Amino acid sequence: MTGRSTDRGPSPPWTRPVLLAIFLLTLTVRVVQPTSEFDPYQVLGVGRSASQAEIKRAYKNLVREWHPDKSRDPKAEDMFIKISKSYQILSNEERRSNFDRYGQMDENQPFGQSQHHGFRSFHSSFYFDESFFHFPRSRDFDDSKYMLHHAQFNSDVLPDSYKRPYLIKVTAEWCLECMYFEPVWKQAVQELEPLGVGIGIVDLGFERRLANQLGAYRAPSIIGLVNGRMTFFHQAVVREHLRHFVEDLLPQNLVQRINDDNCLAFIDGWHAENKPSVLLFDQVPVVPLLYKLTAFAFRDYVRFGFVDQGGTHNAKLLRQFNINTYAPTMLLFKEDTEKPIDIIQARGMKRQLMDEFVSNNKFLQVPRLVSQQLFDELCPVKQFHRRRKYCILLITGEDEAFLPGNKAFLDFASSNKKDVLRFAYVYQRQQQPLCQALLHNHGAVSPQVVILERRSQAGRVLYRSVSGGWNGSEEDKYRLHEQLELLQKDPTYLTSDTTLPELNNEMAPIFIVQWMNAAYDYILQTYDGLLYSNWREMMPILSLIFSALFILFGTVIIQAFSESGESKPRTPKEPPTRQTEEDASSRQSTSSRPPKKDFVEVTELTDITYISNLVKLRPGHINIVLVLTDASKNALLRKFAKEVFSFSGTQTLHFSFLNADKHHHWMPSLLHSASYPGDSDSHSEDEESSDYAGHVLALNGYKKYFCIFRPVFTGDDPSDSSSETSVSSDGKRKSRSRSRTSSHSRSRSHSREDGAVPRRGSGRATSIEVHHKLDRLGLWMERLMEGTLPRLHVPAWPALSENSSSTES
Repeated sequence: MTGRSTDRGPSPPWTRPVLLAIFLLTLTVRVVQPTSEFDPYQVLGVGRSASQAEIKRAYKNLVREWHPDKSRDPKAEDMFIKISKSYQILSNEERRSNFDRYGQMDENQPFGQSQHHGFRSFHSSFYFDESFFHFPRSRDFDDSKYMLHHAQFNSDVLPDSYKRPYLIKVTAEWCLECMYFEPVWKQAVQELEPLGVGIGIVDLGFERRLANQLGAYRAPSIIGLVNGRMTFFHQAVVREHLRHFVEDLLPQNLVQRINDDNCLAFIDGWHAENKPSVLLFDQVPVVPLLYKLTAFAFRDYVRFGFVDQGGTHNAKLLRQFNINTYAPTMLLFKEDTEKPIDIIQARGMKRQLMDEFVSNNKFLQVPRLVSQQLFDELCPVKQFHRRRKYCILLITGEDEAFLPGNKAFLDFASSNKKDVLRFAYVYQRQQQPLCQALLHNHGAVSPQVVILERRSQAGRVLYRSVSGGWNGSEEDKYRLHEQLELLQKDPTYLTSDTTLPELNNEMAPIFIVQWMNAAYDYILQTYDGLLYSNWREMMPILSLIFSALFILFGTVIIQAFSESGESKPRTPKEPPTRQTEEDASSRQSTSSRPPKKDFVEVTELTDITYISNLVKLRPGHINIVLVLTDASKNALLRKFAKEVFSFSGTQTLHFSFLNADKHHHWMPSLLHSASYPGDSDSHSEDEESSDYAGHVLALNGYKKYFCIFRPVFTGDDPSDSSSETSVSSDGKRKSRSRSRTSSHSRSRSHSREDGAVPRRGSGRATSIEVHHKLDRLGLWMERLMEGTLPRLHVPAWPALSENSSSTES
């Protein structure tokens, strides 16, 4: 028997790699089989072939059994997380299919730990990240109203954190761990938001810029924000922990514990702190979080105290104020320490009710002006669309000799409660710049009452001092009451005007205390960062600390060198130009706290600027022109800058001056061509006189009309001699007689604000008379802005040069 052997030869070179790849693929499939102890099917108690209806039914039954609020089992919270995670996987067909094929991610890591490492197997040769499975984060529909953006956070949330704390959750779209504490977060929001806590959510993927500002570089994270300072939450995500975290964010001295021993001292503290006092009576031994949040929101206005009704040393207080022990009670005290001015009592005290109760009584009946913020709130600026607000201010002292007068002023304010009247007092020694501006730079020997109305944010006010001073007598009360009645009938009763400086903040802590508080906050943040944060998160804090130290020591060094340089004798410099002196005097006489533009730009009308500043002036623009002479130029320019300074920010107003010595024919030509219906006497009188210094014209070059302001001689200067005063009085009587005989249809108040005709025939004009020529210019400017001044039309503008013809527009 012969056999035939077949020689196949050597194997092809490509067969060995193929066999090796098949072997590796088989080994990989075996390795990635789901061998984890965590099995969602086993957690929910369903088989692998269970339908979605069976999975949903099993999930509802288990949630009802293991919910942390319903089950007292210590493992209920962990079991609830497992059930939620299992349902998240099996309720979605794609996730369920991925789990059946590849198994659970990071199977060796316990629940509650980070899931960012993904699944590693086969000596880390294969890596499956969370994003590979596309697990979208489950977000409730209501969460959209809490989403924060970078611009919204800096414009709304950050300033609002000085009134209430914020709880901010940092999450991400592919964060599987964020789903673990989602039910706890929702319960905390439902509990804390009605109390007044702000809620915010930041998406790490879409708001990377905001996350970097918060210092959050991983998700999930929870951040507390209060007073612009951020604190990270590092405890277990439990509702009670979140509540205590918010409570720890608040300052510790917001609410004072009150008993029979310190109650009188607490209520009587209104005089030192200039704030009303609120007492809350409740049966709980600890201060409620709702009350702490209310105290934090109104800490700048009201003092808060808490009385435990079950305490052993509070029986006297309960009997004194007749407190009902079955419901929380709030009492509000002002100047009267024996009787509360307002009371509320409710079983379910709500935040809105407490806010309305405190906000309606956040000022004393007669508060003391201790800061500019308090002055702005008590005496707001007069608005044309609102009702006028008048501030009755008592300038007094803090010694015991002034106490009777201050008490009489408080009694008068308590019996004259009107919405248009705001009563306040100020200590002259504490607010010297304010008192000097209202008392004409003379110290008050006795207390003085001033009635004022604010007209602009720059500090301009109209005021009038009550004659006779104030000592609290019945005659003083009758005189003040009479003047208040006249003020409400005639708003022009306030005849004086001035610019008030900014008030000193008497309650502000000294610099060293502020620096120590800021340093304490930075130390706490640094300590917190060293314990829980990495160096990347620590860099903004460290940079801020070193920057503050550098600025602090740099300021001290610069100040030391500047003081040593000021002590050395200075070399004389060239005198400044006249334009610089005029600008400096204008800024000094205008206001101690001017706006950004602290000067008035006044140009001279010449042959070069006449066409552009008048004839070809844009529609809607008006040029305010001051007529002056070489002799009165400096005095009139200073007064002109002071009167029109509050209107210099208007874009449609331009300010110029015309030298009557250079162009003496221009004013007569303008008045002659103006359409004065029935005012021939005034025409002839103006043409005969050449003294136009102090006249102010509002010229509308496009519509060819102007409004005129004539000088007013008030004669209020104390340095005038008797002869000059009598002459000035005669001039005023002549001016008033000419105004009465004029047939121009103007009311008496309008003619007073437009200005009377100046005195004629005077051989000379003293500096005091020139200074008083523009006394009423501010009121005239207000009427110009309101559009109530009479307009005089001209057919054409006269030329500046005497030989030229009229300039057509």
